Amino acid sequence: MDPYQNTDKKPNAAKARLRRKTFLQERSAKKHKTVHQKSSGCQNQNVAQPRLLFQSTSQSEIASQSSNQQNQLNQNYNRSINRFNTNFQMYTQRNTSLEPYQREKTVVGIDSLRVNLTSKFVNINTNVASSSSNLKLPTATNWNISSADRHVQEKSVYDSSEGSSDDDSNSSLDEEEMHTNHKSKGYGILSEGYYDVGDPLIECEYCGAKMWYQERMNKHKHAASPKYQLCCGNGKVQLPLLKSPPPFLQHLLFDRDSSVSKNFQQHIRVYNMMFAFTSPGAKLDNKFNNSRGPPTIRIQGQSCHRIGSLLPMPEQSPKFAQLYIYDTENEIQNRLQGIRNNNNIDPDTVCKLSEMLYQHNTHTKSFRMVRERLNQGNVNNLKLRLISERITDGRIYNQPNVSEVAALIVGDVGTASKRDIIIQTQCGKLQRIDEFHASYLSYQYPLIFPYGEDGYRRGVAHRDRENSKRRQRNWLTIREWLAFRIQSRAEEAQTLLCSRRLYQQFLVDGFTMIESERLNWLRKNQSKLRVSKYRSLNESDHQIQTQGSNKGKRVILPGTHVGSCRYMNQLYFDGMAICSYAGFPDLFITFTCNPNWPEIQRVLGSINLKAHDRPDIISRIFKMKLDELISDLTKKNVFGKVLAYIYTVEFQKRGLPHAHIVIFLHPSNKCPTPDEIDKIISAEIPNQEHEKELYNLVKNYMVHGPCGLSHKSSPCMKDGKCSKYYPKKCQNSTFVDKYGYPVYRRRNNGNTIVRNGVSFTNKNVVPYNPMLLMKYQAHINIEWCNQNTSIKYLFKHISKGYDRITAVIDPAQGIGSTRSGNIDEIKQYIDCRHVTPAEACWRIFSFPIHGRKPAVERLFFHIPGEQLVYFNDCEHIDDVLLKPSVTESMFTSWMQANKIYPQAKNLTYVQFVSKFVYDKWKRLWKPRRRGYTIGRLIWVPPSTGELFYLRMMLTVVKGPVSYEDIKTVNQIQYKTFGEACFAMGFIEDDRKNIEAIKEANEWGSRKYLRKLFVTMLLSNTINRPDSVWNKTWKLLSGGILYDQRKLAANQDLQLTCEEIQNLSLFEIEKHLQTNQRSLKEYTSMPYPKDYVTGQLGNRLIYEECDYDQDVQQQQFQQLFGSLTDEQRGIFETIMKAVNNQKGGVFFLYGYGGTGKTFMWKTLASAIRSQRHIVLTVASSGIASLLLPGGSTAHSKFKIPIPTLDCSTCNIEKGSEIAELLKLTKLIIWDEAPMAHKFCFEALDKTLKDIMSLSTSIFGGKVVVFGGDFRQILPVIPSGSRSDIVHATINASYIWDHCQVLTLTKNMRLQTGSEISDTAELNEFSQWMLNIGDGKISEPNDGYAEIDIPSELLITNFADPIEAIVKSTYPNLMENHKNEFFLQSRAILASKVDVVDQINEYVLQLSPGEEMEYLSSNFIDRSEANTSEAFEKLTPEFLSSLTTSGLPNHKIKLKIGTPIMLLRNLDQKEGLCNGTRLIVTRLANHVLEAKIITGKNIGSMIYIPQMSLSLSQSPWPFKLIRRQFPIIVSYAMTINKSQGQSLDFIGLYLPRSVFSHGQLYVAISRVKSKQGLKILIHDDERQPLNITTNVVFKEVFQNL
Repeated sequence: MDPYQNTDKKPNAAKARLRRKTFLQERSAKKHKTVHQKSSGCQNQNVAQPRLLFQSTSQSEIASQSSNQQNQLNQNYNRSINRFNTNFQMYTQRNTSLEPYQREKTVVGIDSLRVNLTSKFVNINTNVASSSSNLKLPTATNWNISSADRHVQEKSVYDSSEGSSDDDSNSSLDEEEMHTNHKSKGYGILSEGYYDVGDPLIECEYCGAKMWYQERMNKHKHAASPKYQLCCGNGKVQLPLLKSPPPFLQHLLFDRDSSVSKNFQQHIRVYNMMFAFTSPGAKLDNKFNNSRGPPTIRIQGQSCHRIGSLLPMPEQSPKFAQLYIYDTENEIQNRLQGIRNNNNIDPDTVCKLSEMLYQHNTHTKSFRMVRERLNQGNVNNLKLRLISERITDGRIYNQPNVSEVAALIVGDVGTASKRDIIIQTQCGKLQRIDEFHASYLSYQYPLIFPYGEDGYRRGVAHRDRENSKRRQRNWLTIREWLAFRIQSRAEEAQTLLCSRRLYQQFLVDGFTMIESERLNWLRKNQSKLRVSKYRSLNESDHQIQTQGSNKGKRVILPGTHVGSCRYMNQLYFDGMAICSYAGFPDLFITFTCNPNWPEIQRVLGSINLKAHDRPDIISRIFKMKLDELISDLTKKNVFGKVLAYIYTVEFQKRGLPHAHIVIFLHPSNKCPTPDEIDKIISAEIPNQEHEKELYNLVKNYMVHGPCGLSHKSSPCMKDGKCSKYYPKKCQNSTFVDKYGYPVYRRRNNGNTIVRNGVSFTNKNVVPYNPMLLMKYQAHINIEWCNQNTSIKYLFKHISKGYDRITAVIDPAQGIGSTRSGNIDEIKQYIDCRHVTPAEACWRIFSFPIHGRKPAVERLFFHIPGEQLVYFNDCEHIDDVLLKPSVTESMFTSWMQANKIYPQAKNLTYVQFVSKFVYDKWKRLWKPRRRGYTIGRLIWVPPSTGELFYLRMMLTVVKGPVSYEDIKTVNQIQYKTFGEACFAMGFIEDDRKNIEAIKEANEWGSRKYLRKLFVTMLLSNTINRPDSVWNKTWKLLSGGILYDQRKLAANQDLQLTCEEIQNLSLFEIEKHLQTNQRSLKEYTSMPYPKDYVTGQLGNRLIYEECDYDQDVQQQQFQQLFGSLTDEQRGIFETIMKAVNNQKGGVFFLYGYGGTGKTFMWKTLASAIRSQRHIVLTVASSGIASLLLPGGSTAHSKFKIPIPTLDCSTCNIEKGSEIAELLKLTKLIIWDEAPMAHKFCFEALDKTLKDIMSLSTSIFGGKVVVFGGDFRQILPVIPSGSRSDIVHATINASYIWDHCQVLTLTKNMRLQTGSEISDTAELNEFSQWMLNIGDGKISEPNDGYAEIDIPSELLITNFADPIEAIVKSTYPNLMENHKNEFFLQSRAILASKVDVVDQINEYVLQLSPGEEMEYLSSNFIDRSEANTSEAFEKLTPEFLSSLTTSGLPNHKIKLKIGTPIMLLRNLDQKEGLCNGTRLIVTRLANHVLEAKIITGKNIGSMIYIPQMSLSLSQSPWPFKLIRRQFPIIVSYAMTINKSQGQSLDFIGLYLPRSVFSHGQLYVAISRVKSKQGLKILIHDDERQPLNITTNVVFKEVFQNL
């Protein structure tokens, strides 16, 4: 017996055959009756539509031939029934004997549709709707049925969701069995040629929508009566159909020959705008597609519709709805004058449309009622109320009368719905129409809804069905309404679908309505939850009935917003997890929609539409073909067995959808050799004689160009070169270059392609697969992936979000305008995102934009008692702790499941999810019945200590039933997870750390030695702190006895070893406490006895108040007396808000050197002199060193990394930091433009929660931000210009509450320069400002070539690096160890590789013995243990990896070398990311260095080697590099220089700057003009006097 045979289907099949027989007889009878009526001349206009639809060219021909073909069709049908059990797939193949797009429709295996084939000859009305007019309407084309050897291949729909029912998996068993018989490689299985999805021949049994068979619901595969979710949700949605438009509008829409109709169809958006009642919030964008193809809609912010008053303001022309009321005698002329370019508008058409609307449109009648009332006179305070609510059933009625849509009001307004619009008689303000207003769409699209039909209405219920009570939601959504409306039905008017460009605008408008509904739902339904750890709640001394609002911290639950940055980031990490599971990807495929596919042309050709007129058809057909392509790759294994895949659907700016697909092949099917790559990838032109069809396909879809110098306007051209590097070089064989990218075989065989008069060779061919190109006939690029270097590039494509731009509005000056001045000052910048109609359809149909297999489950874990507990504000803590679910979690439930299920004993936590599924409602795991899922342990940094080690153990421990089991290795139970990791060999034995302490011990002071130990603890360098302590405590305790004897004035004092250890631990604890850490966090370390922390109360408050009041008062008097008038006014403004303590947000805006730091010191001393608390923070560590008592904002406010829009600070109510914030009078935040706006918003949410003032910005606290928007903005990895600009603080809602205070006088140039000529000083200062503002070489869009003054240039050189070094470091040999010489100068460059070249050059010049330090690199075991592919990575490859934030593999140092820290080591000691030091001693495992910048200049520190990694790795594994956290800093990148102030700067620009503010930052670091020298050269090292300046001007728009 076939194990895949489903015997349960036999009774159902018998019943289905009986139903089909009955159905056939009934339809046959109707058919004979219809034919008889037609043959006798009777015109039957109400014939029922068939379930299977065919199109015909001539109804009379059908009538004459139907009786002759009836018997033959019945015989064909019976034969088809007999073939059903052996024919599951349907195939369609082109008839190459016919002209393109005029081929006959071929369907074989149509028996699987289980429909009556006799319906082919029913009189089918394919027109918009039946009408009594004699208009000439389009007719359909005749598609005949061909022989049985032609068949439509049915796609295998992939469904990876866990929520699918078991029936779904059973129904696909036969299909899976069939695929297993295919070979791993070879193309025989797809030899049928082009994959034609056929025509939409089936009507939905509920709503009558014309559907493709491939669009059926997955769980009804091969069903006799296919079910459809796409149109009406399988019967859930019930709405009234749109009726036929008025005769004149029908004539305009569907007449093909009339010039009037053609004009209307071409300019339908303009005609609609002339009669619209409201103004839209989106515009067409022709920048990317100004010729053929669908338009791109540009949306500014959130799209909305607005309506004005009843009458225009004096001396203003009427617009939109006012045209129906005001000056109606000249209405037509007023409408024409309202259009700027009305040369193509037919006045007669406008007049007839006006008459039509007055006759049929309900809203037009309501405004006519207002006009008549105003014409009567003596009417004061007349208002029109546009009613939103309806009392009729929206499932049946959608055409209201006048009294239902509007009401006249004289005098005061009574009760009204919140969505009702009250229009005043005359006012200058626009009102926004709510998206949920019933007439929202009919106001904007009167030509789509000519009768004033209602659009989406809230509260419309789903169809009453048996399962409706079981659904969680039983009402209609906007998405469901739109998905229903944009379907084609035989009995519904096609007004909407045939509105061409107006239809496209409608779709984008509908998409924005969906987004608005989703945001509104999140806003109203997001619970105000709090979160805390179970142990914290359970151990706290809370009183009885303590409210939840007094414990924990506020948590904002993120919404799953498809396409958002957070959504795409999660997909990126899920993709990395799949890569860890399946190894490196093998193939990267890009599949682009072809608007000329025959299916599209057949559907649209008969109704005189083009592909871009129906983006819904484009999206649906592309979705079916994409599903088929995924099936070919993953189920039919055309390239071999597939372990995993990931794909993302994107939309080009010209409108067409395309998919990026990454394929992971089984090791047995990989392509390691060039010959095997050549078998599946071709980059050559086929032979035109022997492969004519393939030749034409390559010609049409796979040739790049023309581009190059002769075609500079090509989209791929950037900086005069093709960004895709075409044309390629000819190669006789395939090989992989040194960067890991394949170079495909491109032989010089003489084959050419001529297109548009340009000849192309193999050099211009985009790599393709012949089989896939033949089958899908579209651009389908396929690339082989190198297993190392191309990973980041691939995953960048599958994790991209929406296309966003920053548009500029530049008002044109009229003729004779006398306005003059800087053109940049009148520009306005707006945030936009591109939305194409095809994308809108994709989202309306709820098609996925991302797919992957296998699915990824994110696994959470915690140490005992540290699980998170969520509760509401109103809940009592005692009641929360009594809930049984509080002590349970996904992680603890896993250990409980290990007790129940024997098979779980052999699975790790990650492997467990492949066999079990978690029920989050019941909080338990149960066996998985279908599907396959891989697990992804959430990442935690090494700073989390035991939690980090627990994560490492979870990668190997199988089937534990308790935490003790996880700590057990080789039947030995260890005390901590860290010790267990050491026993497993996961972590090193700290020998290098011990050696570093011993080496540093030979240098002298034990005080610095203890600081070194603290640095190791803070940086998580030590894996087993107790072991290091036990072996080095004697060294670390040096000087303790001496200090105690000195303190006691007793030189004979003796202490026991235990006492000395305790005192040493006491000193170490004090160092940790200054960094808000403690030895208690290191569970294996001993804690000093009798160490009292409670005597000081709140330690943080004590530290902030630990200032000498007299000293602060004296400092304030000195600083205040030096304030300029400008600074004094700003000081008084801020202090007034501080004294009032009623809140206030300020932004101190000033360019570099205007005295912002001076202002911070003055404000801080003023408040501290009164014994009040002021918190001073900065966005960067180096900037925080310049502030009195400064720290980084992330460390002070515990801002999470990464920071998302839903993030809040990790501060709980009642904690020490929360109490500190309550007492704080002022918060100063410097360099605010560098931080992401989500950081400020996180602090705002937290302060509102702590202060219990949800309506006051920052909880009523006074906050002063500072910075310069001309400097470098937030760093957004792979972010676009718009991403960066809209991440700044002035793009946040906080900016609406912010008062901008401006400093304009450059104090830095005055104090640092001896220039006596004030004019020259002002000229240089203004030049810097013009660079920062982007005002040089205007007009420009932010990128401009600017001239550099000759006195600043270095032009005479043979070696540019030698020249810039000599200029910046003169007499280096004599000063190579002079710290004052080195701290005052640096070379700046824009790229890291250039900086490395300079540093290496200078280091060779510097005298002294050189030491070379090599890093050790390994992959985090907890990330890559599941894949054997990573074991093949060589140490050489890991050493070659470089990225921002990690030191280089090789570091060369000499005594006297200046270095810069890459990590925050000890902020209290001034050791931050960006701190510059000079090396004083070198050892094998430790460095001694002296600080030369910041507040602790001259202090000595010891720097150990550390294990460094990135929280967000750019590779599919997490690299851990053990190296010194430093870089050599003779030269540094411009980004690293921000916050520095230098006397001499050499700016080296072999390559121009590439981001906003970089050039301005570089030149503004210098204190005087004489200290700046610039060297610019081209690729041939020839000197230049121009360079590129990049300024995103839109960031200045609201300052």
